[in-house]
Amino acid sequence: MQVIRDNPDKQLLQSSIVTIGNFDGLHLGHQSLIRRCQSLSDGKRPIAVVTFEPLPQAWFSPDTAPARLMSVYQKLSFLANEGIDLVWLMRFNQHLASMSAEDFVRSVLVKTLAVDEVVVGEDFRYGKRRQGDIDSLRQSGKKLGFGLSAMPMLDVDGQRVSSSAIRESLAAGDLGQASHLLGRPYRITGRVIRGRQLGRQLGYPTANIRLATSPSPLNGVFAVRARWGDSGWRDGVANLGTRPAVGGEGFLFETHLFDFDGGLYGQRLEVEFVKKLRDEAHFENIDDLVAQMREDDQQARNCLARN
Repeated sequence: MQVIRDNPDKQLLQSSIVTIGNFDGLHLGHQSLIRRCQSLSDGKRPIAVVTFEPLPQAWFSPDTAPARLMSVYQKLSFLANEGIDLVWLMRFNQHLASMSAEDFVRSVLVKTLAVDEVVVGEDFRYGKRRQGDIDSLRQSGKKLGFGLSAMPMLDVDGQRVSSSAIRESLAAGDLGQASHLLGRPYRITGRVIRGRQLGRQLGYPTANIRLATSPSPLNGVFAVRARWGDSGWRDGVANLGTRPAVGGEGFLFETHLFDFDGGLYGQRLEVEFVKKLRDEAHFENIDDLVAQMREDDQQARNCLARN
């Protein structure tokens, strides 16, 4: 899979099927767009995904933008596994924000990607101040020689599938509903870094994971499974938060793997969230904290044994 970061000054493809969007989470709705692209391509024409980094909301309102569901690394890994031929990570900046809808179509879709068919959701908007919509895109296609597949919004059991709905489910600790809308369990991936090693002193060594996105859509203590490289899945318990019990500063993601005391520094750990056990809490002393950690450990083991 070819990945383009900056705006190229040349034509990238001779023909293509293109889908466009933020694709945060790559949930079932996004996957339906990819399935449509694959159907149109029939293995003969390359499929290109146009997406944005940073996400537009984060660029316009960095202090109030919603939590991201996945990192760039996760997004690219998922798309590569789907057989996408090219991903254009368009750098969202003032230039792109000021580009008119017509210029976006001519420059990005026609000139650079030689698009044959565009596949987007029926609520797709594009261009400066979101002035472009499905109707204008369809008219551009008739004029410039490409087709348009406007896909209806996907509902699962009466719930509209969207990144916002998944964030709400995660914030409420409803991992089952989030997984239902994603089409897979929710996971976070990140590098293991050296921490204060407080967990080791308390008898619960943890892998401290650098979050690639901030803020996190999750907070609290969870039963998890984790893997790295070709290790296979290992059971554990994870904490995401500020660790008020030990006067923590800043948001941390720590995972304790059961019956494992090996070195993980520098490894890319993939953590799958199975069930939320509790919110973060403050404890009057370390003994109370350790007692709660033992209880979390046992609850997580029981939960994971049932799953």
